Amino acid sequence: MGWLKANFSFSFGPFRDDNKTNFGALRVLNDDFIARGNGFGLHPHDNMEITTIVLEGALEHQDSMGNKGIIKAGDVQVMSAGTGVFHSEYNPSETEDTLSLQIWVFPKVRNIDPRYDQMNFTDKFIKNQFTTLISPVKSGHTLWLNQNTTFSRGSFDAGQKINYTIKTPGNGAYVFILEGDVSIASQALNKRDAIGVYDTESFAIETSSESQILIIEVPMM
Repeated sequence: MGWLKANFSFSFGPFRDDNKTNFGALRVLNDDFIARGNGFGLHPHDNMEITTIVLEGALEHQDSMGNKGIIKAGDVQVMSAGTGVFHSEYNPSETEDTLSLQIWVFPKVRNIDPRYDQMNFTDKFIKNQFTTLISPVKSGHTLWLNQNTTFSRGSFDAGQKINYTIKTPGNGAYVFILEGDVSIASQALNKRDAIGVYDTESFAIETSSESQILIIEVPMM
């Protein structure tokens, strides 16, 4: 669309693939480039758990609940659309483009009251460890969604072997490589590759270069 370059992991908008509609409760993972001074105008959502992770630049958020603010790199924003909400996301900068992830998860309970929250994790990241961004449990340390889902993100040196344990029994893990080169179950993954792991209690990730990894753990429905 000129100002927007969207890379879709699952069928969305103009991209249709019957073999890629969702991974369990994970319905959307859009890897978006939003040009300076552009964005998504006011539009509706309902009964979807929506997460925005800004990787570079910033987005200005405004919604029908009265929330307005800036989402910066290091911030994570969550929104339960519930019974219905309108919102807009706009790159307010005149000089910097924005890279962000838009992630939708099917809700655990439908038709709840809409809800919005945001948290910065910049000071919480520890090298060679995963940091929990979102969990099913309300706490002051992470955000939470209306679903048994856990989002974890970490930066790792080359030569690391990380054992990830599924947080909620029966869940699967969608592993998205933000940067770097890793191997999972002998499958080589590079920048912006992903793999779904399920029917297991844990799995190992091996890094062959400096890597940034996002894990979205969801019920397999």
